[in-house]
Amino acid sequence: MFTRLVIAVLAMLCSFTPAAVAQPLGPDFVQTAWGPMGPAGRDMLVKVRLAGLWEGPAGRLGLEKSNSPLVKDAGRHLIEGHTELDATVQELGRMLNVELPTEPNEDQKGWLGELNAAAPGSAEFDRVFANRLRAAHGTVFKFLADVRTGTRNTLIRDFARRCMEVVLDHITVVEKTGMVDFGDTTAIPVAKVAAKGLAGNVPRVAASNFPSIPDPQEPYRRRTGSTSDTLLGVLVVVAVAFGVVLWSGGGRRSGRRRV
Repeated sequence: MFTRLVIAVLAMLCSFTPAAVAQPLGPDFVQTAWGPMGPAGRDMLVKVRLAGLWEGPAGRLGLEKSNSPLVKDAGRHLIEGHTELDATVQELGRMLNVELPTEPNEDQKGWLGELNAAAPGSAEFDRVFANRLRAAHGTVFKFLADVRTGTRNTLIRDFARRCMEVVLDHITVVEKTGMVDFGDTTAIPVAKVAAKGLAGNVPRVAASNFPSIPDPQEPYRRRTGSTSDTLLGVLVVVAVAFGVVLWSGGGRRSGRRRV
């Protein structure tokens, strides 16, 4: 009996594999060599590319037009950070077959227009530079955190982490300029505009370019996990098996004493 119980427990443990508890993907997801790729992952690549298309030029304007050493330092951070992220996002776009934008959107062009219109060396330039960039970076940081938490694609997860590091660095150096008006009521509308503008005109990737997923259901974010239930079941079986073994052994020893 003990042998049969052990075999049953081992069979259950062997059946507990990632494939056994894998959840189906939603209709907007495609499988890749690095895990499922969904709308949020594609949107993140587009947002990062759009950010670089206006924040890199904004950094160069900071170097050219500001007399503040702190604004110039923030400009250097923007140029260096987005040079790195832009190279990576374009490579990931090719690997994951995501079409990326090639120019800033209309809102971003407007922000660059404000910076170009401000007088060189003026406090107005520094104010627009600091407040526009901080609002945009704050919106992107929240979005990156959501993607980092929810994605099952390892490339997107690692890139989201690196993007968060760079964006937080940019927020920090922009705040150090001393030009961010934390009580400015326009900061909230600007952040909303940044969210709307960055998400606009997001290209879609054709699912036919990836292996199809049979029987797609709801996106994985809506699923209820069964991993903990499976583990609990295995532990219960193991506990019962050992209880039976101990009880059987005790009974045999008691029987021998009575003979």
